[in-house]
Amino acid sequence: MNFKFPYRYRILIFLFFLTLITYLDRICISLVGVRIKTEFHLTNEQFGWVVGAFSLAYAIFEIPSGMLGDRIGQRAVFIRIVLWWSVFTALTGATTGLWSLIIVRFLFGMGESGAYPTSSAVVSRWFPVNETSRSMSSLFVGQNAGAAIAPLIVIPIAVALGWRAPFFVNGAMGVIWVLVCFFWFRNNPSEMRGITAEERKLIENNRRFVNHAQSFPWKIALKSRSLWALVGQLFCSQWAQYFFIAWMPVYLQEGRHFSENDMKTITSYFFVIGIAGVLSAGFLSDWLVKKRGLRFGRKFLGAIALGLLALAFLVAAQTSNNMVVVLCLYFAQLAYSFVPIVSFSTCVDIGGNYVGTVAGIMNFFGQVGAFLLAIAFGKIVDLTDSFNAPLFIIAGVLLTGSLLWLLVDPSKKMISTKESMGQLA
Repeated sequence: MNFKFPYRYRILIFLFFLTLITYLDRICISLVGVRIKTEFHLTNEQFGWVVGAFSLAYAIFEIPSGMLGDRIGQRAVFIRIVLWWSVFTALTGATTGLWSLIIVRFLFGMGESGAYPTSSAVVSRWFPVNETSRSMSSLFVGQNAGAAIAPLIVIPIAVALGWRAPFFVNGAMGVIWVLVCFFWFRNNPSEMRGITAEERKLIENNRRFVNHAQSFPWKIALKSRSLWALVGQLFCSQWAQYFFIAWMPVYLQEGRHFSENDMKTITSYFFVIGIAGVLSAGFLSDWLVKKRGLRFGRKFLGAIALGLLALAFLVAAQTSNNMVVVLCLYFAQLAYSFVPIVSFSTCVDIGGNYVGTVAGIMNFFGQVGAFLLAIAFGKIVDLTDSFNAPLFIIAGVLLTGSLLWLLVDPSKKMISTKESMGQLA
């Protein structure tokens, strides 16, 4: 049997390693957070500003980066953002105190902004419509793989060489990815050497992207109920996600009194569960869309996932049993795994030629939520002397996000071709 590996799947591997590196870099600071807090004598609120600086910058530059990818192509934007964030990942290891940490992490977030909108636009260019969710899942498998292996890399290096060394190692990994991007990746199937004519035709005849540049019609977009509900639910969901990547290691050590080694094991398994979750979410979402239609397939998974996520946080906040807490966190990660898949797939569904911009708008609001969580979590802990109090608030925010999915209609394009051309005229 002569089986030829589809060329577009090589693009998935390429995107997988991009998101792996983003989360390897992003979670590094929380894994060594207790060490940084100790050396620089930081309160929880101050550490919240450190991790929040990333989210603030990420939010501010998310929309411009997504728009830039739609206008000049994803390859050029990838090279810019990965080089930038790799430099400031490494410079995190050279900081000397609170303010230098905040400045460097802000600049790091500025560089990493646009990674997911740009990747979503790559999916819209390179994959048939019926492979959207499965293709998007590769991004989030990479995200969870990076977060899963991070404790196994970061903590041993930090123990042996100090907390600064892992940032230098992670920065070097990003530079290697940029070289691959520069010499191999191209924006469209028609530009890529080695792809067969049959596969190129399959992609180009069955995708949502149309290869022409247009200005983004803001007046039309901002009237879209689906867009507002979509950005609102991601704003809510990121209260959970940023707890996982920015505060969970500190919560486990200082709030639940696990050792650093136990925290490493729990965190690593936590993100392994995320890999299983996003793989399941990609196939289940595409299957539900095929069986029950686009509208039900996206909305059902989005609403149920956020509702179950809220329940997991509520139980964790009320129990004193550490085993129950760990099980709640694992269940929460499994539930959360469905949220980014259906969210970014819906951006592809409704975005048309503006997928990068639409994903950037959505992720902007998501990162605003992440920033608020980063600051609020530490502040609430310091005020209440309890790591459980913020979990109740997170649960309430997540429940709100679940209800917002009821207002999303993925079957209706946010901007039709006719409306888009009318706007331009």
